[in-house]
Amino acid sequence: MNPNGLQLRIKGKVQGVGFRPFVWQLAHRLGLLGDVSNDGAGVDIHLWQTPDVAIFLEQLHADCPPLAHIDSVETSPFNWPEPPQDFTIVHSGHGQMDTQVVPDAATCDACLQELNAADNRRYHYPFINCTHCGPRFSIIHSMPYDRPYTSMRDFPLCPQCLAEYQDPGDRRFHAQPNACADCGPHVWLCDRNGDELASGEEAMQRTERALLAGEIVAIKGIGGFHLACDATNLTAVQRLRQRKHRRDKPLAVMVPDVEWLQRCVSTPNLSALMSLLKSPAAPIVLVPLRESSPLCSAIAPGLSEIGVMLPANPLQHLLMQRVARPLVMTSGNASGKPPALSNAQALDQLQPIADLWLMHNRDIVQRADDSLVRLTPQGAEMLRRARGYVPDALGLPPGFAQQPSILALGADLKNTFCLLRDNHAVLSQHLGDLDDLDIQRQQAQLLALFRSLYDFTPQQLVVDAHPGYVSHQMGHALAAQWAIPCVAVFHHHAHIVSCLAERQWPRNAGPVIGLALDGLGYGSDGRLWGGECLLVDYARCQHLGGLPAVALPGGDLASQQPWRNLLAHLLRFVPDWASLPEAHAIPRPQAEVLARAISRGINAPLASSAGRLFDAVAAALNISPDHVGWEGGAACQLEALAQQSRPHTPPVTMPLLGDELDLATFWREWLGYRAEPAERAYAFHYALAQGFAVLARRAAQQFGVNTIVLSGGVMHNVLLRQLLTEQLQGLQVLQHVNLPAGDGGIALGQALIAAANLTNRENQNV
Repeated sequence: MNPNGLQLRIKGKVQGVGFRPFVWQLAHRLGLLGDVSNDGAGVDIHLWQTPDVAIFLEQLHADCPPLAHIDSVETSPFNWPEPPQDFTIVHSGHGQMDTQVVPDAATCDACLQELNAADNRRYHYPFINCTHCGPRFSIIHSMPYDRPYTSMRDFPLCPQCLAEYQDPGDRRFHAQPNACADCGPHVWLCDRNGDELASGEEAMQRTERALLAGEIVAIKGIGGFHLACDATNLTAVQRLRQRKHRRDKPLAVMVPDVEWLQRCVSTPNLSALMSLLKSPAAPIVLVPLRESSPLCSAIAPGLSEIGVMLPANPLQHLLMQRVARPLVMTSGNASGKPPALSNAQALDQLQPIADLWLMHNRDIVQRADDSLVRLTPQGAEMLRRARGYVPDALGLPPGFAQQPSILALGADLKNTFCLLRDNHAVLSQHLGDLDDLDIQRQQAQLLALFRSLYDFTPQQLVVDAHPGYVSHQMGHALAAQWAIPCVAVFHHHAHIVSCLAERQWPRNAGPVIGLALDGLGYGSDGRLWGGECLLVDYARCQHLGGLPAVALPGGDLASQQPWRNLLAHLLRFVPDWASLPEAHAIPRPQAEVLARAISRGINAPLASSAGRLFDAVAAALNISPDHVGWEGGAACQLEALAQQSRPHTPPVTMPLLGDELDLATFWREWLGYRAEPAERAYAFHYALAQGFAVLARRAAQQFGVNTIVLSGGVMHNVLLRQLLTEQLQGLQVLQHVNLPAGDGGIALGQALIAAANLTNRENQNV
């Protein structure tokens, strides 16, 4: 029997984004007959064969819905038992999961227009959405993405919403969160006892009055709670800092509109900034702070940039329209804890912080923190990848087609994990630090969800090589439980490979020179690294040099108290340091005890850490507190100070001494450079960049390599990257763009290193 039809199997981001109604409308426009359906593998289309099928295939790609993305279209012959009489949408099926889950998307312009139209039935309804916007990943329990498998299953559709939901010609056809005030979620305001004070419009009015009066309100969003207060009110912001025990870590600010944005920040490329802020992901964007900004001084103390965002969901739009001024919108969590997700958690955990709680009754199933992106003159760089970006799949570089199923557990800090299968990888959202038991529980729950959503059974587990890491121990325990191999990958190898993978470096393109600069990581020699030059390909990593190892007095305390690192560097490299003015930053009684501990090797491990070198210089300039309240805080203040300097060539160097940067020479020259603090901060950045550039050039020449890769958390320093790229001119320099340079992107590198070595072993056994 000759086939009389065609079957199309569409894979990619094609569920929950209006793809089926788009197909239905396109088929009707072309007069085609057949059907379309969802299942675990994507979208399935059956067509009665006609000449117009070729036009259909062409327009399928050209007119794809805004949130959809087609990865592949597989065509095969299909036999219709009887000719179809129409083109229909059929009920979703199940099957092996091979499609993408869609990230949450910011409110679209059409819904925003309806939200503010007094004659619209969803006027001021704080949960308005359609197929082009609204919650997706944060409300999903399982696939396929249909209402019964989301937290909207508790809200039966009213007749009007049901009619929209069932009409393929409607913008809300099969929009799973579709609802209105008659049938959907609602908001209310309550006090710390959970007693309701107001609901609906009155709740919004009372929230507005509270914020303008300087109170702190916990606000339930799409992927978690925010703590909000008036960002122009110094007293309110200081009260929030005091209650949250957040002394100086910068706070994100939500602005009502473009006019307020221009008053608060300074950016030469407003169109690029607006493109990011108004994208479906709607991240927080780091940009330079305007000197005359109306924001209070406690928003980002000692820093030159600020994180800003626009309202991303209808509740935020309504609130910002009422308040009409910038609000602090920081994560709704107690100090050191993950953000609250349920109403009960928010009332319990935020009791000491908030004055009021703006609640709603749509459950947050999956945590989705605000994503964080920095906008630089060279473009955008990802700092924290979460809401709006996760769980988008990432395509693998050439040479990595049809990979085995591998699960990489990432690092302990800024943890994300990675699922690798076939020709793509899926990274989880930012979770935080695994030394917290609540984060560990969230990771375990999320891992179970991802395995279920993607019907994923790993053949191999990958962990960081550091034996003391929580993720290392968890990985070995899971591997034993699942009876699969567990392999360890070195931290800085994974950093460099994560950048190679992101930048689509082909598997057979040969090695690169990697500069991996961060706080700490386990090295191939069993020592702690953090400032390394490496020869890297996907399977192998060779150490070529870097910073010398210096003691970390007090172990982990060295990352919290910058003066400890200054003491260690002075003891190691500077004779007669005690008489220097920079030594005043070091508490003398403790210095004597720590000096003895260092000399005896007691709780003072050696590490070649770039992060701790930054801390030491910041302490010497007396710009960091005795105890830093957030990771990288001293380094960020040092960069902000250096940015105030005029660019110049300072009389400070870090020459090579064998394969290490000569820190004795650096400290002697830098301590003798009696310039203004900003110029001394710049001199440090310049010397560090120059030293690593010379080392990288020498390595590139030695191994016949033309590409330098920059990775590790220290590479989020914009000034350092700029100076490095200037001094590496003539070589190809690869940097991160869509994944964090820090530990938030490391899981992808782990997965591809394991895949490359697994495939190599299999090929050797053939």
